[in-house]
Amino acid sequence: MFREMRRVKCALKSETAEKILREGEFGVLALSGDDGYNYAVPLNYAFAYNKIYFHSALTGHKLDAIKNNDKVSFCVVGQHDVIAQEFTSYFTSAIAFGKIRLAENDAEKLNALELLADKYSPNVDKNLRDRELARVNAVKIMILEIEHLTGKAARELIRDGKIS
Repeated sequence: MFREMRRVKCALKSETAEKILREGEFGVLALSGDDGYNYAVPLNYAFAYNKIYFHSALTGHKLDAIKNNDKVSFCVVGQHDVIAQEFTSYFTSAIAFGKIRLAENDAEKLNALELLADKYSPNVDKNLRDRELARVNAVKIMILEIEHLTGKAARELIRDGKIS
């Protein structure tokens, strides 16, 4: 169902791809957009339980695209160092493929918002955090259930044993 990576020597172990997802700051969600155009949008996210959690406004292009086609991919770049004298970059990345859905209830939404708050606002005052999390109905929560995950790195990083 999913293509094998062309440069298999650059493929990362699944644990390494998961680490890139866990530690990434943001990623790009790719969806089927309007009129046959792809729609890719950078998003903050949280990764846990083999799922990726996002929040969004109550309406918009992402939500419309999900209604039309729930199959998506999500890409995170873990490292990207341009090596000018070699005309290349030393990079790591992970791409998750799967189906995305909206959270079904407030408990599921709150869990996702807590994961996002833990990642992006870990040291915020508890009262401020609780006030923000209480706004659970002011956002939509999207959950990407991962069906296939790949990781890739520059061959130089793999060759030199800096990543596996």
